[in-house]
Amino acid sequence: MDPLLRNMLCRLLIALMVWTPFQMANAAMVGTDQVVASTAQQDRAHVLAVLERGEVAGNLQMYGLDPVQAKERVNAMTDEEVGALARNIDALPAGGLHGAGAVLVVLIIAGAIWWAVTRYNR
Repeated sequence: MDPLLRNMLCRLLIALMVWTPFQMANAAMVGTDQVVASTAQQDRAHVLAVLERGEVAGNLQMYGLDPVQAKERVNAMTDEEVGALARNIDALPAGGLHGAGAVLVVLIIAGAIWWAVTRYNR
Protein backbone atom coordinates (compact mmCIF):
# COMPACT_ATOMS: atom_id res chain seq x y z
CA MET A 1 0.00 0.00 0.00
CA ASP A 2 1.25 3.45 -0.83
CA PRO A 3 2.64 5.26 2.27
CA LEU A 4 0.78 8.47 1.40
CA LEU A 5 -2.54 6.63 1.14
CA ARG A 6 -1.88 4.75 4.36
CA ASN A 7 -0.98 8.00 6.15
CA MET A 8 -4.19 9.69 4.91
CA LEU A 9 -6.28 6.65 5.90
CA CYS A 10 -4.77 6.66 9.41
CA ARG A 11 -5.50 10.37 9.84
CA LEU A 12 -9.06 9.84 8.64
CA LEU A 13 -9.60 6.99 11.10
CA ILE A 14 -8.15 9.06 13.96
CA ALA A 15 -10.42 11.98 13.08
CA LEU A 16 -13.45 9.67 12.96
CA MET A 17 -12.55 8.17 16.33
CA VAL A 18 -12.30 11.63 17.87
CA TRP A 19 -15.67 12.56 16.41
CA THR A 20 -17.36 9.45 17.72
CA PRO A 21 -19.21 10.29 20.92
CA PHE A 22 -18.20 8.16 23.84
CA GLN A 23 -20.86 7.33 26.37
CA MET A 24 -20.20 5.87 29.73
CA ALA A 25 -22.51 3.09 30.80
CA ASN A 26 -23.92 3.22 34.29
CA ALA A 27 -25.07 -0.04 35.76
CA ALA A 28 -27.32 -0.02 38.79
CA MET A 29 -29.82 -2.26 40.47
CA VAL A 30 -33.41 -1.68 39.43
CA GLY A 31 -35.90 -2.11 42.21
CA THR A 32 -39.02 -4.19 41.84
CA ASP A 33 -41.18 -1.19 42.68
CA GLN A 34 -39.69 0.72 39.73
CA VAL A 35 -40.40 -2.13 37.32
CA VAL A 36 -43.96 -2.57 38.62
CA ALA A 37 -44.61 1.18 38.43
CA SER A 38 -43.40 1.43 34.84
CA THR A 39 -45.43 -1.64 33.83
CA ALA A 40 -48.52 -0.21 35.48
CA GLN A 41 -48.04 3.10 33.68
CA GLN A 42 -47.62 1.32 30.36
CA ASP A 43 -50.76 -0.77 30.94
CA ARG A 44 -52.80 2.29 31.90
CA ALA A 45 -51.54 4.18 28.83
CA HIS A 46 -52.40 1.19 26.63
CA VAL A 47 -55.97 0.94 27.94
CA LEU A 48 -56.47 4.69 27.60
CA ALA A 49 -55.12 4.54 24.04
CA VAL A 50 -57.69 1.89 23.19
CA LEU A 51 -60.41 4.15 24.60
CA GLU A 52 -59.11 6.97 22.36
CA ARG A 53 -59.87 5.01 19.19
CA GLY A 54 -62.82 6.40 17.32
CA GLU A 55 -64.54 3.07 16.81
CA VAL A 56 -64.25 2.11 20.48
CA ALA A 57 -65.52 5.52 21.61
CA GLY A 58 -68.41 5.20 19.16
CA ASN A 59 -69.28 1.76 20.47
CA LEU A 60 -69.13 2.99 24.05
CA GLN A 61 -71.58 5.77 23.18
CA MET A 62 -73.77 3.28 21.33
CA TYR A 63 -74.02 1.26 24.56
CA GLY A 64 -74.76 4.41 26.59
CA LEU A 65 -71.31 4.86 28.14
CA ASP A 66 -69.58 8.24 28.00
CA PRO A 67 -65.95 7.80 26.80
CA VAL A 68 -64.74 10.60 29.11
CA GLN A 69 -66.35 8.91 32.09
CA ALA A 70 -64.84 5.59 31.00
CA LYS A 71 -61.36 7.19 30.99
CA GLU A 72 -61.95 8.62 34.46
CA ARG A 73 -62.97 5.21 35.71
CA VAL A 74 -59.90 3.58 34.15
CA ASN A 75 -57.76 6.18 35.94
CA ALA A 76 -59.52 5.27 39.20
CA MET A 77 -58.77 1.54 38.79
CA THR A 78 -55.95 -0.15 40.68
CA ASP A 79 -52.79 -1.20 38.88
CA GLU A 80 -53.81 -4.88 39.06
CA GLU A 81 -57.20 -4.17 37.50
CA VAL A 82 -55.68 -2.14 34.68
CA GLY A 83 -53.08 -4.84 34.11
CA ALA A 84 -55.76 -7.51 33.79
CA LEU A 85 -57.73 -5.32 31.40
CA ALA A 86 -54.64 -4.60 29.29
CA ARG A 87 -53.85 -8.33 29.08
CA ASN A 88 -57.42 -9.04 27.98
CA ILE A 89 -57.19 -6.39 25.27
CA ASP A 90 -53.86 -7.80 24.10
CA ALA A 91 -55.35 -11.30 23.91
CA LEU A 92 -57.68 -10.22 21.10
CA PRO A 93 -56.77 -11.37 17.60
CA ALA A 94 -54.84 -8.98 15.36
CA GLY A 95 -56.28 -7.49 12.21
CA GLY A 96 -58.46 -4.68 13.44
CA LEU A 97 -61.44 -4.28 15.66
CA HIS A 98 -64.27 -4.93 13.26
CA GLY A 99 -67.54 -6.58 14.16
CA ALA A 100 -67.19 -9.10 16.97
CA GLY A 101 -63.74 -7.84 17.98
CA ALA A 102 -65.02 -4.32 18.61
CA VAL A 103 -67.99 -5.63 20.56
CA LEU A 104 -65.68 -7.84 22.62
CA VAL A 105 -63.39 -4.91 23.46
CA VAL A 106 -66.36 -2.78 24.45
CA LEU A 107 -67.79 -5.57 26.60
CA ILE A 108 -64.43 -6.14 28.31
CA ILE A 109 -64.01 -2.44 29.02
CA ALA A 110 -67.63 -2.05 30.15
CA GLY A 111 -67.30 -5.12 32.39
CA ALA A 112 -64.08 -3.84 33.94
CA ILE A 113 -65.65 -0.43 34.53
CA TRP A 114 -68.76 -2.00 36.05
CA TRP A 115 -66.61 -4.21 38.27
CA ALA A 116 -64.50 -1.26 39.41
CA VAL A 117 -67.55 0.89 40.14
CA THR A 118 -69.31 -1.80 42.15
CA ARG A 119 -66.11 -2.56 44.02
CA TYR A 120 -65.54 1.09 45.01
CA ASN A 121 -69.20 1.68 45.93
CA ARG A 122 -69.19 -1.02 48.65
